[in-house]
Amino acid sequence: MKKRQIILFLSGLILSLAFALGFGGNVLNPPAVAQSNNLTVSAAISLKDALEEIKTQYQKSQPKVKLTYNFGSSGSLQQQIEQGAPVDIFISAAAKQMDALEQKQLLLSGTRKNLVSNSLVLITPKNQQIVKKISDLKDNQVKKIALGDPSSVPAGQYGEQALKFYNVYDAVKSKLVYAKDVRQVLTYVGTGNVDAGMVYATDAMTSPQVRVAATASPQSHQPINYPIAVLKDSKNQAAAKEFAQYLSGIQAQKVFKKYGFTI
Repeated sequence: MKKRQIILFLSGLILSLAFALGFGGNVLNPPAVAQSNNLTVSAAISLKDALEEIKTQYQKSQPKVKLTYNFGSSGSLQQQIEQGAPVDIFISAAAKQMDALEQKQLLLSGTRKNLVSNSLVLITPKNQQIVKKISDLKDNQVKKIALGDPSSVPAGQYGEQALKFYNVYDAVKSKLVYAKDVRQVLTYVGTGNVDAGMVYATDAMTSPQVRVAATASPQSHQPINYPIAVLKDSKNQAAAKEFAQYLSGIQAQKVFKKYGFTI
């Protein structure tokens, strides 16, 4: 009987030691949880083409980092972040949305900066020749004008400012058709569903179905800058800061310039 008790005691002791030293991890010094190399980047949809190319380029040198993009209007992306969406990096098409997040202390201190700039253009379907300047939007032959929803789409905010600057807003506001983002404006114009629209110069470059009728003066709207920042709640701040820095580097800048952005 005593022999059996001794065997049971030794067996329990061996299992306890095994758990402490190996099977269950080091009790006194538990292993650190490895950080994820997955990064989620919420970015203004006007950056889509450039960022997709940069992603391919970046992951050749950083194959262990998995980049996931979430594209949309800057206002919608801002709301998602405020509601707790797991985002590591935010790139807005205007300061307004980034300012809102900064005021709520959702940005990682010291990571905000302007990344690239853009310009605003008036576009029409490729073969339409009625509109050649912004004042032509008042022409009775122009029935519909597409604009991003100014409440959430920076391009729409800039477009509204430009229309007021050129003193045509009151005359054309009944013609305005609002879109969920700048790419939807591009689609409306390219398919001929509207007679004209206002988008970024970089968006106009992506579609062979539209032509640029006029470029809005930089004085007609607020500067079109794209601020970038790492979010304070990022689960991988080190990798996020590294990718944000890469976007400001020479290789990424070449891609942005290729797609019409200015640095």
